[in-house]
Amino acid sequence: MERRIGVVAILVYDFFSVESLNRILSDYASIILGRMGLPLREKNVNVISLIVEGNNDEIGAMTGKIGKLKGVSVKSMLTEFREKK
Repeated sequence: MERRIGVVAILVYDFFSVESLNRILSDYASIILGRMGLPLREKNVNVISLIVEGNNDEIGAMTGKIGKLKGVSVKSMLTEFREKK
């Protein structure tokens, strides 16, 4: 399967979803190359950006689970880079 590099943006509005979010990110640690979090306290939102490398199924499964969390929004962008395994 082809592996792709991408960026995932996560906005967390509900603090009570953080534990579930971190569990999902731990489950998919093998495809996460980098993670940066920024709390925007004055806006009551936390922003997390991920650099990922995986196949479409792996990245889609992770973002799908994240998107089901209450008070969490997720968007992903995959680059044209493709590495055949």
